[in-house]
Amino acid sequence: MEHGPGGISDALACLHALAATGTPAILRLPESCPTWAKKALDLGPQGVMFPMIDSPEAAKEAVSYCRFPPSGVRGSAHTVVRASGYGIDEGYLSNYEEELLIMCQVESEEGVKRAEDIAAVDGVDCVQMGPLDLSASMGYLWDPGHRKVREMMRVAERGVLGGGKAYLAGFAMPHDGPLEMKSRGYHMVSGAVDVGLFRSAAVEDVARFKMNLTDDADDDDDDDDDAWRERIKDADDKYWSE
Repeated sequence: MEHGPGGISDALACLHALAATGTPAILRLPESCPTWAKKALDLGPQGVMFPMIDSPEAAKEAVSYCRFPPSGVRGSAHTVVRASGYGIDEGYLSNYEEELLIMCQVESEEGVKRAEDIAAVDGVDCVQMGPLDLSASMGYLWDPGHRKVREMMRVAERGVLGGGKAYLAGFAMPHDGPLEMKSRGYHMVSGAVDVGLFRSAAVEDVARFKMNLTDDADDDDDDDDDAWRERIKDADDKYWSE
């Protein structure tokens, strides 16, 4: 829900679809605040992801949004929400903490500096790296593959893994594939998103259609075909899964 037009109502439809296939769902909140956390948690996802966590203090607040008093500040309506089976699940209050995955995104220079401390916060189960926002915060917008950004990512990765408590998660990128990430200790790697897949398929289809129309054209048109192929390659190279 952080990027794009989708909100709580759209998330509910996605949760229904995922539940039908037995697939765990993680909701990525638009911002780290108690209101968004409460509405998301009442839907009953298996996990929630908090964006822009820059300090252990912010991580502790995020965890508190997921806990009922006295352990936290989450508003209580557990008798009538989907998370508890609309009150039918009598064991919900006893099990909800253990069954919820809490993820904090580290995606700024300040967050990288505190990554180890963030990962050590009680209740933080996983630290998710955010390479796009990190690159932007460093002055390299749309260039997460920049050498300095990669170096900063490695600092954060070592910090999270060094704590030995939280899982490390991240986004596969054109310059950093899932196998490379796994070799560095990542426990969870996110792949392509639907919008990127649709866009790449549409661009490729238009290019293929255009090339078919120009098969019988003069040799001069070969340059146009090459240009279209280059555009497809550029689109793939510039596609970030975050």
